[in-house]
Amino acid sequence: MSAEARLKERNITLPQPSTPLANYVSAVRSGNMLYLAGHGPLREGKASTRGKLGRDLTVEQGYQVAREVGLGLLATVRANLGSLDKVRRVVKVLGMVNSADGFGDQPKVINGFSDLMVEVFGETIGKHARSAVGMGGLPVNIPVEIEMVLEVE
Repeated sequence: MSAEARLKERNITLPQPSTPLANYVSAVRSGNMLYLAGHGPLREGKASTRGKLGRDLTVEQGYQVAREVGLGLLATVRANLGSLDKVRRVVKVLGMVNSADGFGDQPKVINGFSDLMVEVFGETIGKHARSAVGMGGLPVNIPVEIEMVLEVE
């Protein structure tokens, strides 16, 4: 089943692609690779969630934020390619988690994103190499920022 069909079947609606908050572009295509800039939980240019994991947010809340960020990344992919069906492989993901001192569950938070990619693209295309790291802070105090690299048609 195609990614677009999976979205429809699961009633997943993608948000409007966000616009960059500074001097960069959301995605750059080079050959058959699409490099996506870091995305956070933004709605209409404003952070929908703020705070540190392990202090202001639970792992479960962070998981949902990472899923929301994934939806935003998929919206950017669709805006750049015309269809998610042009994605051949989710290659590499960097998940950054705004972490309180001593918080060590970054991988569980970023699973919100990774689980969404497998849900939308299936195991073969959606399973990816990944880093999930803690940060002392992220722009405008967002809890999660994720960037990814895709192989595309």
